[in-house]
Amino acid sequence: MQIIRTIKDMQKWSMDRKKEGKTVAVVPTMGFLHEGHLSLIDAARAAGADAVVVTIFVNPIQFAPNEDFDSYPRDFEHDAALLREKGADAVFAPAVTEMYPAPVTCMVVENKLSKGLCAKTRPTHFNGVTTVVAKLFNATLPDIAVFGQKDAQQARVLKRMVRDLNFPIRMVIAPIVREADGLAKSSRNKYLSPEERGRALALSRSLRAAKSMVEAGEKDMAKLTAFISKEIEAAGGKVDYVEAVDAEDLEPCPVKGEKPLMIALAAWFGTTRLIDNIVF
Repeated sequence: MQIIRTIKDMQKWSMDRKKEGKTVAVVPTMGFLHEGHLSLIDAARAAGADAVVVTIFVNPIQFAPNEDFDSYPRDFEHDAALLREKGADAVFAPAVTEMYPAPVTCMVVENKLSKGLCAKTRPTHFNGVTTVVAKLFNATLPDIAVFGQKDAQQARVLKRMVRDLNFPIRMVIAPIVREADGLAKSSRNKYLSPEERGRALALSRSLRAAKSMVEAGEKDMAKLTAFISKEIEAAGGKVDYVEAVDAEDLEPCPVKGEKPLMIALAAWFGTTRLIDNIVF
């Protein structure tokens, strides 16, 4: 497994793989890897990738000033060991100055899918995400890009960016990976105290209950989102949002119809903000 630090070297690595006739996939991450990240490598292989590069870059421009950029968990040596064992072909781990040579005056902005849900309380977040992922695409030159369903809004925003800006990339969205008790795997789970972690199980538990209610015939999404909010609050969480939206275009869906629907949520347990979702 090769560790690559510069954009020039990364581009050469990908171009060399393509000259060999190989299909290149990228798995963008911010590091502090867990089984959810590693499952994206499997998804890349299943999608036909011959060579998989995992990026590790904690992107400063997607964090607001009051968020956890400085304290975001980092452990590159552990990450590299996991990726080597998993069989990743390369790791792209640039410095901030490599990705953002000053002054940076260009951004990539998506103007529709990035406006609701998480953006209501993180209004600048997705501008940072689209910008860094566009730059990572230009650095890694992939044929396939793999993202996780847990960050559902991010995945839809990036799919739209790829479509609208004509990136020659096939997007793959892999399923959420959960702990045995149902909690969605996240690098931020380490912030939770044991008590908070136990209470945070209300997220997945209430989503599963909502799914059962839909399967039993419930179509009023307002009832379901109110139920989920009540369950989270009863567990001591602070709700950021619970919304029912079209699973692709993220438009609000007050009533369950024929199209796939997603209930997405964000909530705080202590000082930790967690997200989760389920698609019907």
